[in-house]
Amino acid sequence: MKQVRRRELVRAGTTVEQMVRAIADMIVTGQMLPGDKLDEVSLAARFDVSRTPVREALRELGAMGLVDREPNRSAVVTNVTETYLHSMFEAMAELEAICARLSAERMTVDERHMLELEHKASMRLVHTGAEEKYSAHNTEFHTRLYRGAHNDHIFEMVIQTRARLAPFRRAQFRLPGRLAKSYEEHGRIVTAIMRADGAAAAQAAYSHVEIVSDASAVFATAGRPSGLDA
Repeated sequence: MKQVRRRELVRAGTTVEQMVRAIADMIVTGQMLPGDKLDEVSLAARFDVSRTPVREALRELGAMGLVDREPNRSAVVTNVTETYLHSMFEAMAELEAICARLSAERMTVDERHMLELEHKASMRLVHTGAEEKYSAHNTEFHTRLYRGAHNDHIFEMVIQTRARLAPFRRAQFRLPGRLAKSYEEHGRIVTAIMRADGAAAAQAAYSHVEIVSDASAVFATAGRPSGLDA
């Protein structure tokens, strides 16, 4: 059954974005290991596309730090060490804390209202265990926090950092009970923002990303050979 589901993800007409997501998820969850070659011809056949979109997907994966490609050589899966992954999440936690604090101070009444409404609406996704839909909601929730800070420079930095961590953040939702815990963590952020409590919002956001880091690392290091964190 698992083989059938994976094949459905790479059917004809697959977009570059879908390819990036599918390959990234295989890397993060250990189906592809550091040093594994990513052959364009094989990937094109698997995704039923030409080699051009495959090259674009590999380029984007390279920008995310998941793939390494040297001139005239095949792309290979990068060794993302636990230390480096932790450093990225540490930076993300600081950036999200800043965004949450500024959102608590700067969000308009309408922005706060929409944040609260969308958060409460996501409870049905938790109840039904809709991992993919909750993951999409999670992205939108955090984007609202970034925009609510009303600082274009910070927004650019946090979006770039999030893009590199996206596959790892998605992996967390495969853990039992993680949807409900994520909802609770979001709730603490929303409550602080609704109260215009910048300090509490920053702390809640920082703690949330720390928990996400620990949850994501469970999958990020699963099935990988020991001694990679050099």
